[in-house]
Amino acid sequence: MDRIRLELPKAQQFIFRTEITPRISDINYGNHLGHDRIISLTHEARVRFLQNYNFSEIDVDGVGIIMADLAITYKAEVSWGESLNFNIAIYAPKNSGCNFFYHIKNAKTGAEVARAKTGIVFFDYKKRKIARMPAAFAKLFPS
Repeated sequence: MDRIRLELPKAQQFIFRTEITPRISDINYGNHLGHDRIISLTHEARVRFLQNYNFSEIDVDGVGIIMADLAITYKAEVSWGESLNFNIAIYAPKNSGCNFFYHIKNAKTGAEVARAKTGIVFFDYKKRKIARMPAAFAKLFPS
């Protein structure tokens, strides 16, 4: 069976890191981090990323963002009490969106836990239409 492959972006594209400790409610009956919880944790990491640059999901220099797609590959189990580093890169900019890449590692050991990619599109919620990438956001892309 073919598997999804997420290739790591270039090192200089990783411009943000945040540490998140999964809650007990993120642990499933297998006594490890639930596969679906990675989605919620990447959401938290993305919100922190945006906040770091004085943006939010509904206000990136006047427009919001919406999710266009999501892919995750799981590499290792995570047990309750283990903290995770979410290293975020943004890449593949287009007129109206880009990709966020999350390289997720165990904060203590550095072991790779997962890779995730979310495609985002800028969206004008007042007009209910796709919008152009704001210049203030475009400045975040490394040269």
